[in-house]
Amino acid sequence: MHASFPVDVDLALVGGGGAASLVLAALDRHDVTGLRVAVVDPVHKRGQDRTWAFWGRPGDDLDPLLSASWSQVDVVTPAGRRVLPLHPLRYAMLRSAPVYDRAAEAERRLDAVRVSAPAGELRDDGERVTVCDPDGRELVRAGWVLDSRPRRPSRPGRTSWLQHFRGWWLAADRPTFDPQRAVLMDFRTPQPQRGVSFGYVLPVDDRFALVEYTEFGPELLDDAGYDTALRGYADLLGLDLSALRVREVEDGVIPMTDGRFESRPSPRVVRLGTAGGATRPSTGFTFSAMLRQADQVARALAAGRPPVPAPAYPGRHLWMDAVALRALDRGHVGGVEFFERLFDRNPPERVLRFLDGVTSPAEDLAVMRSSPLLPMTGAVLGDAAGRLRARLRR
Repeated sequence: MHASFPVDVDLALVGGGGAASLVLAALDRHDVTGLRVAVVDPVHKRGQDRTWAFWGRPGDDLDPLLSASWSQVDVVTPAGRRVLPLHPLRYAMLRSAPVYDRAAEAERRLDAVRVSAPAGELRDDGERVTVCDPDGRELVRAGWVLDSRPRRPSRPGRTSWLQHFRGWWLAADRPTFDPQRAVLMDFRTPQPQRGVSFGYVLPVDDRFALVEYTEFGPELLDDAGYDTALRGYADLLGLDLSALRVREVEDGVIPMTDGRFESRPSPRVVRLGTAGGATRPSTGFTFSAMLRQADQVARALAAGRPPVPAPAYPGRHLWMDAVALRALDRGHVGGVEFFERLFDRNPPERVLRFLDGVTSPAEDLAVMRSSPLLPMTGAVLGDAAGRLRARLRR
């Protein structure tokens, strides 16, 4: 806890998780100097508390931090296994500990102030932002605030699902996994009545891998439900759990909604991460957009510009996601069929770039053509009607 309040800085990071850690690392990487920085969070993140998986081109700044990466991945359905070559991209696994370590080193180099207290209200007068604690005491006064605390969308979605999951880090005493092959999505899992489920496997080496069960849908499972699903998926993989050790367990819940997240709630407050729209509504993927946001913030500050990143995804992608969510939620199209056609009728690189939100309009049209025409047309019309009703209510 800093002894003298309020602390006066140029930039305050409210929330010290993944989004803030990536910003700190980016500030260091872009050699931003002379910037007074504060980090406001009651918890100083350290160690392994989550795993991010993402795709990108090899040779970037994150390469030394990766636990593993793969040049091809498998997509499995009841009909068979499809091997997807990813060149020039690669699929990568990044655990949280090296990210937090790099952020801590960046904090030291930036001489950042760590305020170990929970943040409450942000009072923005257009010139400075005052960060208060939940009792109203002033903690920090900053020129800009980057707020990555989780929050609900400012406008509820017409469709609101969740990506929820549990993963086991499994350790074996003898070679058990193929470190050259990651399973991106395995749809042989029993499908929920409303939603879609899949398993995946990310091997670090031949004796250590993350095996995870994921659902997209409106309802969470209880602990027994996730463990039952994971045991069932291990059976599908032919794994003998009695011969393996569960070294770690990871759980998570990520919003999948066409609700609106307000990325700029006031003139000098910018939201990052899920709160800033970094989560892709149709998949729950977040990391690549967080990484882009961090890089854009650091580049802007290095050039003397306001630290305001571009929207995480183009507006047309958010519309496509709203339509896809509606089609899946209303049962117009099955989840397995939807993703199977997506990977079957498009080059792998196009699919991955689309999910990252960086495809061109022409590529987006190709992706749209790969979806079932009549069901998706119904979803488009239903989405348009929902938007009109919402507008009339407002």
